[in-house]
Amino acid sequence: MTTDRLTPPAADGAAPSAPIPDPGRHLTAPATRSALRIQQQLLSSAREFLRGEGFTELLPPVIGPVTDPGSRGSKQVDIDFYGHRYKLMTSAILYKQASLLAFDRIFCVAPNVRLEPLETAGTNRHLAEFHQLDVEVAGASRDDAVALAERLVVHMVDSAVRTMPKDFAELGRDTDAFAELLKGSFGRMRHAEAVAELRDAGHPQSPDAELDWTGEALLSARRDRPFFVTDYPKGSRGFYDLEDPARPGFLKNFDLLAAEGYGELCSGSQRTNDYAEIVTRMRETGENPQKYRWYLDLVREGVPGSAGFGIGVERLTRYVTGLDAVWQASAFPKVAGVVSP
Repeated sequence: MTTDRLTPPAADGAAPSAPIPDPGRHLTAPATRSALRIQQQLLSSAREFLRGEGFTELLPPVIGPVTDPGSRGSKQVDIDFYGHRYKLMTSAILYKQASLLAFDRIFCVAPNVRLEPLETAGTNRHLAEFHQLDVEVAGASRDDAVALAERLVVHMVDSAVRTMPKDFAELGRDTDAFAELLKGSFGRMRHAEAVAELRDAGHPQSPDAELDWTGEALLSARRDRPFFVTDYPKGSRGFYDLEDPARPGFLKNFDLLAAEGYGELCSGSQRTNDYAEIVTRMRETGENPQKYRWYLDLVREGVPGSAGFGIGVERLTRYVTGLDAVWQASAFPKVAGVVSP
């Protein structure tokens, strides 16, 4: 029996996201084709921009002995690799840093697999399989990465708006929504300021944790252009984020949140490349340094300090196209709890 629509399960009171049609109907729907054409233009313009800035595109690995541990409640997927326990990549972060031994500026479009908690099925913002546009720059600071991410996003959106008017019209997306974005100069606030704003609005955001999904959406809905949230507290992010020497207890990192309630588009940071600090941070976050031996060996050999970020391709596509749910920005979506091709 063929099912026309599959509805993701709701968990912990979360409302189900938009129902997912069967693969054939989803893929051939005019809205899907328009969204994927716009996605193609976003990626094409990103490659054009980054190559013009002297970046080298690399093909990232899909499996490895370890992957990014900071996956915000999601589970990693283990596979048997010739008798060794390997992981599907949840993020290319460790390999981005390692790649700087060969190139000063790299980027990749990286596939990621994270078994998200069932409650994410109701956020309209999470996929179990997704892609990131990953960027890393040797010798860069957090502020350098913020400025680069802003210029990149403006270029990508401007290119799509200029060249894809018919597809925006098919989706009913008013491109005037990007008037403020295209001016650049995205807003910026520290994590502590974001927490204070949310608490003033009645949302119980923890000051010691990443902004929760509801909090991100609330802040996002109050703004007409993307904005950066910086300086997350130590312990809320991975061991590779640099602790600010001028503000101990805070990290030199950032998130980029979209306007209109769409939430997070991008995460990044200035990285630490100090061997002793990385090992200490691993232990503080409950990680076993022995698992990361290949990475730590490279750090000891001289991985340069760097800064970088990853932009969620499907999330950016959803925001630009005005879609209801992020799965609509994927040709073959994988949503938490929904068994699909």
